[in-house]
Amino acid sequence: MRLLEALRAAVARPDVAFFHSFQPAPYGGSNQFLTALRGELRRRGLRVSASLIGPSTRAALLNAFAFDADRLRQRRRPGCRVVHRVDGPVGRYRGTDDAVDRQIAALNAELADSTVFQSAYSLRAHEEQGLALRRPVVIPNAVDPALFHPRGRVAWDPGRKVRLVATSWSDNANKGATTYAWMERRLDWTRFEFTFVGRSAVRFEKIRMLPPMSSSALADLLRAHDIYVTASRHDPASNALTEALACGLPALFAKSGGHPEIVGEAGLAFADDAEIPDQLTRLVEEFEARQGRIAVPALADVADRYLAEMGLGARPAS
Repeated sequence: MRLLEALRAAVARPDVAFFHSFQPAPYGGSNQFLTALRGELRRRGLRVSASLIGPSTRAALLNAFAFDADRLRQRRRPGCRVVHRVDGPVGRYRGTDDAVDRQIAALNAELADSTVFQSAYSLRAHEEQGLALRRPVVIPNAVDPALFHPRGRVAWDPGRKVRLVATSWSDNANKGATTYAWMERRLDWTRFEFTFVGRSAVRFEKIRMLPPMSSSALADLLRAHDIYVTASRHDPASNALTEALACGLPALFAKSGGHPEIVGEAGLAFADDAEIPDQLTRLVEEFEARQGRIAVPALADVADRYLAEMGLGARPAS
């Protein structure tokens, strides 16, 4: 009964309106992060709704361009601060023109009080394209620590096969499937195992392929592997990469997009597929040192920064 009353209150008089259509996992990275952020705000006593805005709503969080702008225009009240969460540039990431990015910039200019970029790369890339968004700040993504954590992970053992894993919920060509196919042809399969979870336009023969799975199941699977591999290009802030790091996996990653700033010293980069064998060998040799340098943003700290952008630094009265 108390839960039902709380949900009714969130709908009737939300403190924060998330302009995002939430989907059950497995789904994309933005959905995963926003689900975690919503949960953190609710744990702090905030009333949070999805796209429902009322006269007492103090802040609205917009996600990219996939939101009901007309609803916001019609129902926003004075004093409701609007924060626009942006990734991309979408055109660079999708390999298309910049029409979507210009659409996002137009919505931003009309509706936003401030803009959250998920990586410094994303902010710079927008600036390079001449897209100046309102009051930009960089706040990285974070994951739900109840799900994505290193506790109970399989211990590192250099005497067995090294377990590689990659994940992707999209079959976009920039997600790296051709690189994984390149690796499949060249890996020493007496030394390595490779698991791919998600969707791929390329079918693998030696790489074990698993369908998209729930966050809980994915976290368990990540903790059963050693090294996370991501070959995605122009990815502004891979939530999948952050999830893997949070589960204790150092990363072998394409030197592209926001990957370098997410991984830091907790992995090794490759600029070209030909660099992968040497970098992978080195990462295996340096496994424990690289694993010890994993540092992922805490969800509580990220929530604090979002609340500051929303003008909600203090916990609201019950």
